[in-house]
Amino acid sequence: MTLKKKVLKQKSNNQLAINMAISLLVGLLVGGAFILLREYLNGSGKDAIWASINNFLFQDISKPEGVKSIGLFYIIGQLFINSLQLVIVPMVFTSIALAMCHITDTKKLGRISYKTILGFLGTSVFALILAGAFGLIANRLGLFNVNISNIGASTANGTSSNPLLVLVQAVPNNITSVFSENGRILAVVFLAVITGLSINKLGDQITMLKKLLEEVNKIITVFLTFIITKFGPIAIFVLITRTFAIYGIDHLKPALAYVITVVIALLIFLVFGYAIFIFVTTRLNPITFIKKISKVALFGFSTSSSASSLPLNTKTTVEELGVSEDVASFVLPLGMTINMNGTAIMQVIAAVFIASSAGYEVTIGSIVIIGILALISSIGTPAAPGAGAIILFTVLTGMGYNNDAAVLAYSLILAINRPVEMLVTSLNVVGDSATAVAVSKSENSLNEDIYNS
Repeated sequence: MTLKKKVLKQKSNNQLAINMAISLLVGLLVGGAFILLREYLNGSGKDAIWASINNFLFQDISKPEGVKSIGLFYIIGQLFINSLQLVIVPMVFTSIALAMCHITDTKKLGRISYKTILGFLGTSVFALILAGAFGLIANRLGLFNVNISNIGASTANGTSSNPLLVLVQAVPNNITSVFSENGRILAVVFLAVITGLSINKLGDQITMLKKLLEEVNKIITVFLTFIITKFGPIAIFVLITRTFAIYGIDHLKPALAYVITVVIALLIFLVFGYAIFIFVTTRLNPITFIKKISKVALFGFSTSSSASSLPLNTKTTVEELGVSEDVASFVLPLGMTINMNGTAIMQVIAAVFIASSAGYEVTIGSIVIIGILALISSIGTPAAPGAGAIILFTVLTGMGYNNDAAVLAYSLILAINRPVEMLVTSLNVVGDSATAVAVSKSENSLNEDIYNS
């Protein structure tokens, strides 16, 4: 990619962030205006006028009371969400299958592969523990609680079955059923893993299927990028306006609590989590690592793309942290695909927020299952804007969080999650570099003079 293209791409990413922020702000203002209008009309005996406005703009036309309504904002928002959900199964399948292919592409680095995966899993487990603790504390303090009128709590009782059944259903007995619904994400992951590993086992005997997976994955990434960049700002405005116009300002405080909770958790892991990881695995000065990798974190934050950050991450990891090129060239691209600590933290806390605000019971056991689902689903997160929040839907469906209130809370996450995902990208790229340093140190290929310089 030429320098001019990189500059244009960064400008595009920055413009998207600006557009999302503007849409969120305008949506809040317009939604707030509709709240005032609703209260005024209903309070002055002009209920019929508000009913007409509601039927034209906001009414859920899938419900019996919406049979004769237009529901313009509902239609636009639903089309956007449906477009995102449309690609969940093929996106997860192709991403994870190709990730399995990449793991065994470099056979002479078998030992490095093992250490790399172990490093990724180690940091992910600690990230999930941190996220689970933050989510549980916020939930117990009542920060995520919100009362949504017109949505019965009885619909939240649909998940009374043992959540461990999600694990039992990970191995499907009917392959067609797996690809026909978004709720079988673990089964999709299972099929993706065995497909990817089988392709590598067969080597050059399988070329067309691998090529097909790569091309489908590229199509999905282009489609998602187009949907997010072109229609995302409009959809965010529509979703946030409808949310506040119908359900009121009660959503704002829990949403703000979600953002603050997840940002604090991300910053703690970014600054202290990786520093502890570096010290424990290498006995090197972690402050040196944090200082040198900070520009990569800032670049990841500004672009919100692990793929865009890869060249700078590679240059910094090799030239300033002393990691051998062989290790960096294997660990960093692989980490860009499957090492998603920041994404996992965001998904756990977001899932707890959605469950709490939608009336589901949140227990330590359910948070553990959420963490497992978040870990697995984050592996399939592609390098596309907003993909983390999209993959979050797989966690929600896996847990059975699918009542109207959960969909509403999920829409709110889509609307406000852009700044969170920018910070998430910083964690993801820094985690790749930290693992590369640890692996290179264990292989005695780390140039400590460069690291300490």
